[in-house]
Amino acid sequence: MWVEILYMKKIMRCNKCEEYTMKQTCSCGEKTVIPRPAKYSPNDKYAKYRRIAKKDEMEDK
Repeated sequence: MWVEILYMKKIMRCNKCEEYTMKQTCSCGEKTVIPRPAKYSPNDKYAKYRRIAKKDEMEDK
């Protein structure tokens, strides 16, 4: 299982052509990113500000 976790940290995704790779740049030349969101933490000190920003965004629509 630890091998799967090790490789999951290295899998990257290209936003331009939506291909997965283990390289920092895709074959199309675009920079790749990690395809998953940040980990959840119950001690998130910025959650309050994100909720306020989301509420303001919804009111603007």
